Amino acid sequence: MAEEDSVSKSFLRRHWEGYKEFWGERFSFLDNYSRFIKRDKPLPSWSDADVEEFIASEPVHGPTLKTAREAGKFGAVGGLLGAVSTAGVTWKYSRSLHGTALSLGAGAVFGWTFGQEVANHWLQLYRMDTMASQVKFMEWWQNKVEGQS
Repeated sequence: MAEEDSVSKSFLRRHWEGYKEFWGERFSFLDNYSRFIKRDKPLPSWSDADVEEFIASEPVHGPTLKTAREAGKFGAVGGLLGAVSTAGVTWKYSRSLHGTALSLGAGAVFGWTFGQEVANHWLQLYRMDTMASQVKFMEWWQNKVEGQS
């Protein structure tokens, strides 16, 4: 019996390790941010003025970060339009409060996603490394807060 338990544990352990490796590869971009997130003392919040200062001071990553911030506006507008339009149609035809609330949430998510896709093509984000710019901003902010800049 002891051999069967050790075999089944190793079988489960092997599959668990494979599962962790599979999803670890797909979410490896989170490793870029882990040094900023997993800190003993979290970084303080930054303001729009701080971001604008970085954009002005960084000739390579500044314009990319500015474009990525503009893409957020596309997403917000898309989310608002999606939420209002789907909730409006649902309310008009069903007069169901819970259905309207669900369609409001789903419309916001779908609209946000559609807005981000429009921004991706309109602003040509697919040509830029926005993650590198965001990581560079986080490094800059960490250095500024810790007095190293």
